[in-house]
Amino acid sequence: MSAPFPVIVCGATTDDVENALAETWNAKTVWEKTSVDERANCLERAANLFEENMPELITLLCMEGGKQLLDCVSEIREAVDFCRYYAARARKDLQPATLQGPTGELNQLSLHPRGIMVCISPWNFPLAIFTGQIVAALVAGNCVIAKPAEQTPLIATKAIQLLHSAGIPANVLQLLPGRGEIVGAKLVADTRTAGVMFTGSTETARLINQTLANRPGPIIPFIAETGGQNAMIVDSSALAEQVVSDVISSAFNSAGQRCSALRVLFLQEDIAPRVIEMLQGAMREMSLGDPALLATDVGPVIDQDALNMLNNHFNDMQKNATLIYQVETPPPANGYFFPPCAFELKNVSLLKKEIFGPFLHIIRYAEKDLDTILEQIIQTGYGLTLGVHSRIDATVKYIQERMPVGNMYVNRNIIGAVVGVQPFGGEQLSGTGPKAGGPHYLHRLCVERAISINTT
Repeated sequence: MSAPFPVIVCGATTDDVENALAETWNAKTVWEKTSVDERANCLERAANLFEENMPELITLLCMEGGKQLLDCVSEIREAVDFCRYYAARARKDLQPATLQGPTGELNQLSLHPRGIMVCISPWNFPLAIFTGQIVAALVAGNCVIAKPAEQTPLIATKAIQLLHSAGIPANVLQLLPGRGEIVGAKLVADTRTAGVMFTGSTETARLINQTLANRPGPIIPFIAETGGQNAMIVDSSALAEQVVSDVISSAFNSAGQRCSALRVLFLQEDIAPRVIEMLQGAMREMSLGDPALLATDVGPVIDQDALNMLNNHFNDMQKNATLIYQVETPPPANGYFFPPCAFELKNVSLLKKEIFGPFLHIIRYAEKDLDTILEQIIQTGYGLTLGVHSRIDATVKYIQERMPVGNMYVNRNIIGAVVGVQPFGGEQLSGTGPKAGGPHYLHRLCVERAISINTT
């Protein structure tokens, strides 16, 4: 999608990066000494402002990010939840803790800000992930330089304006839109940067990690959330109607452009024909079109590069797999639209990388081969989300004990993690942890200091 009005976005230059680093460096002592309670108050005021400005945020998310209206509302809700959750955690977690020790000695452990945190966020959740990274770092007492995705600078700008209006000083929180090789590279390489928070591709995460390893100065934290070859395993005891509903939402909501989206559906062969027939019927009812219309089920993908990638993969799958169904709704003339599709293939090894979009792959398996498909999933190297549909508790437990994944969902869809309820983040190629929206996140953004006092 594109905005219905002329928009000019000026990307930051290397001089802008230097100025932002200098500004936040000078501001970090004052912000560090601001009380935890006041920093938390800023986040809570920001949450209120996000809610008050929901119509404008929905418009930006829809027009710039191509998000369907219900997804817009959910994303704003998630950004609000991040603000309120991290404010509450800060009041609890950032207080000094008195430790047990010998009589006549006082021992305390306290958490302190690291300094300047660089937050690099993706286009697929340009408000929620963007905001979540920033407010977590801020409430922990760090200054922040935020580098949004190149595709979604307007949403980022509005979010920063609201955070400033909530009381975050302008020199404490800086926004630098622009190209990653200019803005991100310089920020990551600068020794004034005390930590990097990143959500995006595994390839970019590796480049950041290499830059951090090669630069002089202290070794700093790198929090990365990357992609996943997310699977769902459905055995013959599953309720087919529920499976189809959860597969449709998991694979095609947000045009499949979620880190947690379903990529590979493993169907036990006993139930596969019925589920596939029902899936075809459900996809036949899906509407592809303008995300601003409530009747639309699936909107556009983010840009021409994404559309080209999906078209190329579709052509490859036509040679190596069997087309189950592709949505037939004619796409609008303007925008980057790819009709959702499902292919059946023989082995997950045909998928060399994550296909980020409304593209579902289906593989049948025999009951005796459950261990084989578990191993195939493990061998992809990813560990973000996994779905299991089974009414046999022993099967669920068996899979849970064997699979190294960050988030496992049983008898439900595998998207839409709720802040504070389902902390989100993967392992292996899918991220470093700690989990976003979880109770351990703020600790990673701080340094620990202990003091021992002889009170006798």
